[in-house]
Amino acid sequence: MIKVAIVDDKQANRISLADKLTFDPEIKVIFEASHGKDFLVKMKEHNNEIPDIVLMDIDMPLMDGIEAVSIASEVYPESKFLMFTVFDDDTKVFEAIKSGAIGYLLKDEKVDVVIDAIHQIYTYGGSPMSPSIARKALKLLMNTDSPSPSKLITNLSDREMDILQALVDGLDHREVAEKLFISPHTVRTHISNIYQKLHVNNRAQAVKIAIKKRWF
Repeated sequence: MIKVAIVDDKQANRISLADKLTFDPEIKVIFEASHGKDFLVKMKEHNNEIPDIVLMDIDMPLMDGIEAVSIASEVYPESKFLMFTVFDDDTKVFEAIKSGAIGYLLKDEKVDVVIDAIHQIYTYGGSPMSPSIARKALKLLMNTDSPSPSKLITNLSDREMDILQALVDGLDHREVAEKLFISPHTVRTHISNIYQKLHVNNRAQAVKIAIKKRWF
């Protein structure tokens, strides 16, 4: 059974897609989410049964699909992310691929194409893409003038970024406090906020994301 999650801010889209995926008896939709933050919360709630494949929209409130994939692909490497969206511009394609998405389908694809893409990813580790997206991806790879990936946009404050950099440098709470001229209690409070905003549970996960995204 292929476990699937659907992330889309429009309930009608989620219901319609979930209904269509039931045409395949080998696919099970284990949960739906309305935006990136909702998805990350539900991933924690389903820790004992996380999805094999996530169908991820891009344009959503609170946290978009690209940022959600950037975070989740680090914390949940066993899950694969298939962008399923209306956006086909070069910037979105580039950002989605760099964020960790394994495939990119447009929402106007027929349901049998979506089901086949899910099986490609699950069985063969494929990277299915709508034809127009595949052409754009190839163009991006061939274009030597393509911009380098931008940093993941987060809602971390300047002080939180300073503390995260100190954690990356290997400093403990006391050393961070001395370096930034703040109390250890304040450091712990900031670190707790960092974990919450990055949707991680410990220092190692936070540092891994910061290093992977080349924030410092």
